[in-house]
Amino acid sequence: MKVLITDDEIQIRKGLRLKVEWEKEGFQIVEEASNGQEALDLLKKVEVDVVITDVRMPIMDGIEFVKRVSKEHPNVKVIVLSGYSDFEYVRSTMIEGVIDYLLKPVDPDELVEALKRIRIAAEEEKRKRIESDRMNLLVHNQLEEMREQYLLHLVKEELSELNMAIERLQQLQLEDFANENAQVQFLTVEIRESDCNNPNKLKELWLPFRMMCREIAQGYVGMYSFYDVSYANMIHFIYLVDSNQFIHSSSSLVKDVQRNVKEFMDLETVIGIGKVVTGLPEFKTGYISALLSWSQSQMGSYSQVIDGTVNNEIFEFSAGFEKKLINSIEDANYEAFKSNIYSILGGKNNQSIMSFSFAANRILFLLGSLARKYDIDTIDINKMIWNCQQSIWELNSHSRVMEQLIYLGHSIIEKVYEARCSSNGTAIVENVRRYLEQHYASEISLTTLSEQFHINSTYLSDIFKNYVGQNFSDYLINLRMDNAKSLLKDNQLKIIDVAHLVGFSNSGYFSTVFKKHFGQTPVEFRKSLQLSQ
Repeated sequence: MKVLITDDEIQIRKGLRLKVEWEKEGFQIVEEASNGQEALDLLKKVEVDVVITDVRMPIMDGIEFVKRVSKEHPNVKVIVLSGYSDFEYVRSTMIEGVIDYLLKPVDPDELVEALKRIRIAAEEEKRKRIESDRMNLLVHNQLEEMREQYLLHLVKEELSELNMAIERLQQLQLEDFANENAQVQFLTVEIRESDCNNPNKLKELWLPFRMMCREIAQGYVGMYSFYDVSYANMIHFIYLVDSNQFIHSSSSLVKDVQRNVKEFMDLETVIGIGKVVTGLPEFKTGYISALLSWSQSQMGSYSQVIDGTVNNEIFEFSAGFEKKLINSIEDANYEAFKSNIYSILGGKNNQSIMSFSFAANRILFLLGSLARKYDIDTIDINKMIWNCQQSIWELNSHSRVMEQLIYLGHSIIEKVYEARCSSNGTAIVENVRRYLEQHYASEISLTTLSEQFHINSTYLSDIFKNYVGQNFSDYLINLRMDNAKSLLKDNQLKIIDVAHLVGFSNSGYFSTVFKKHFGQTPVEFRKSLQLSQ
């Protein structure tokens, strides 16, 4: 720890140097000053941890100096020296930041003990600061994770209620994406290894790559990154498009990603640029178009950029058709499902490879979403999904892709039927619980849940209470409160922000429910956390 000695008598300063084996105690004297003003000037230039100062000095005395240090350099620890006549008065002032008061002439043992107390206090403060920073980072990352997970949800899962999605985007402070006229573009970035000598390099650098992409995205207005476990070694970017700026933004992002990945990780990047799309219902189209661009890359470990915006082909996959597919699966109507697949993927001689790939991917996303919704994404189902994906990318046979999608759909239909017809309804309740854990912040009622899972609301209420042990409303409140408690640890979030993130539009009502639940208001809970740190 670095020490500054302040005393107007040079002999005193020299004496202090000789009284202690400074380096042995973990300290280093870096500067000396003859008065308070000189010492303040030095503190602006030199990094100092500890100041030892006399009380009686010209120009600026020790009392005024210590007050200024406390205000301007709160992390600096101070030891005050004074003569016998001033000692009791100086000690009674109790100036903040002063660790010890020592009587002149200074006893070497007392000075060593004071230094030890400072070192112990500094180490404890450092430990608390590191722990606090770690917790703040974890909690802040939790918000980032929530955003990333929801962006992935919008491009992979069923968009059943547009208003619910808009509300959730607003809660996550992503309200610009909720605008019906918002134009967005997706970029898909894959990292590839040019050095075959280290087969584990991509795995080792995956997390740093993900954090780097998040940091790059934060450097642009209206841009976020997220990842999809279905695609290894990939990060996806989504950003708001300004009609006059989007070409510039995408090229800047491409250059930033390529430069940083190459410089810091020595990896190659393959980047697919998707089409610009408008509004939430088109997010899936934009995401898949970026994946399709990426899928046109060449094999090999060298950097490539494939711009899908140069292809003017329009992809069609209506919300009505998507709903028909969902209904055919949830109603266990295999023939209707098969007929729908043929209607969009078969019998179109003028259909391009790109259009076929887009539609097949949309169907695959939908099937994967339903498998997760009903918790039937088993190893076998995921293997079938992976095989379908590989066939779509390879595009060797349209008929093979359709056969695999139909077979996958048939397997999912059977398992959904089994889950919906379970004798005691436990499978449905578990599906509902998982749905609530993902959407607890949205406006959810038994009616919307019963519609979502095609089940009578009264029956759902009964089996939920029997299985969970509490009614739906209490379970939802508990879920919201537990998440609120976690989010309140992030001091960067205001109380109203936390309220919105867990599904309350009114912070006053949120505080009332929180206090009823935990015996403290959100403000009191946050203060108690700060005191415990």
